[in-house]
Amino acid sequence: MTGSGAGGRDEVRAQAGGADPLAGSAPAAAQDERNRPIGSPRRPNALQRLWRAGALPVLSIVFAMLLGGVLMLISPVVSGKGFQPTIPITAYGALVEGSIGKPELWGAGNINALSNTLVQAAPLMFGGLAVGLAFKAGLFNIGVAGQFLVGAFAAAVAGAQLGRMDTNVAVPLSILIGALAGAAYGFIPGFLKARTGAHEVVTTIMLNSIAGLLLAWAVADIFRSPEFTFARTADIGNARLPILFGRNVHLGVALAFISIFLVKFLLDRTTLGFEIRTVGANPNAARYAGIRPVLILTLTMTLCGLLGGLAGAVQMLGVQTFYSAGISANVGFDAITVALLGRSSPLGIMASALLFGAMRAGQGLMQINTNGLVPIEVIDVIQALIILFLAADIIIRRVFRLRTAKGALEGEVRTVTQSWAEQVPR
Repeated sequence: MTGSGAGGRDEVRAQAGGADPLAGSAPAAAQDERNRPIGSPRRPNALQRLWRAGALPVLSIVFAMLLGGVLMLISPVVSGKGFQPTIPITAYGALVEGSIGKPELWGAGNINALSNTLVQAAPLMFGGLAVGLAFKAGLFNIGVAGQFLVGAFAAAVAGAQLGRMDTNVAVPLSILIGALAGAAYGFIPGFLKARTGAHEVVTTIMLNSIAGLLLAWAVADIFRSPEFTFARTADIGNARLPILFGRNVHLGVALAFISIFLVKFLLDRTTLGFEIRTVGANPNAARYAGIRPVLILTLTMTLCGLLGGLAGAVQMLGVQTFYSAGISANVGFDAITVALLGRSSPLGIMASALLFGAMRAGQGLMQINTNGLVPIEVIDVIQALIILFLAADIIIRRVFRLRTAKGALEGEVRTVTQSWAEQVPR
């Protein structure tokens, strides 16, 4: 017995880096080793926890960029320009330069590149939050595109009506109207889901189409400005978002960053956030705990619609300045990728939105510096590949033997792939 105890003590001492875990002056790490049963796995340190959280997203980005480089090599060959082995380096170098500028000019000449990245990332942050918050409640909000359009249209019409008022009045009212319009459009699928069990994917896809067609008719026949030859709303005047710094970094960028931390506080520090996460984990258990899933699901989708409406409002009031029938809602669909890459975490969504914003900001220079041999559509392909690798996480884990990445997107992928359309317990 004595020998066995000594051997066990020696083994723990060796694992603790040579320090005697039974000594009174042992550090905290050694104390943890003493309390840990022999043979049990060690607790992960801060670096290991960070790797567990980011392994799958980082590897997905790396693999997508590598395959994107292969496509860049193939592009000039197919177009008859011959094999150019350095074109991926040129393309990615231009992508970095267009998004953050040249390293030798940092702090002075790169303000425009950084400004473009922030402006591109702002609506993606709002849209990513609109998808990520729904994931927390076990919902797949694929309707951000429609909520974006409704919010943009409402903000444009409000801005045209309030454009002659003082900026301090016109700007907040236009933003508020756009946000409320998006919230109302998010309430519809949330209410249908909670009361009838109608699947939110089906209803939001239908609402996306309704928003696009209905608003195209409205801007062509009801709110069309007679001052222009094509169908569009009137100028927003003083409702345009003020520029905070640089060439185009408007107030909406600051609001996007503020929203990131507000949603994080909501999820981590409030009762409502706890109820949203509980309903997403198990609505039946939530009901027995006194939580009303019907109310929470409806409220969550309403909040998601509000965030989607804010995405459209800040894009309209800060960049577009008018609504036309052909306005793109790509932000709504890119937001799904942003939320998945960010693992539905507000801080993760912020990081992935900045990444995608950098890609969007640098894609033009990438095409120019490669003489058109690498079209900007390559960025869309890379983003699609990121989603592909995120969904195929089991392949990455088996190839790299990454236990750390196991289950990294389990909740989000389960929400995307499930077809839970039964009646929600009341």
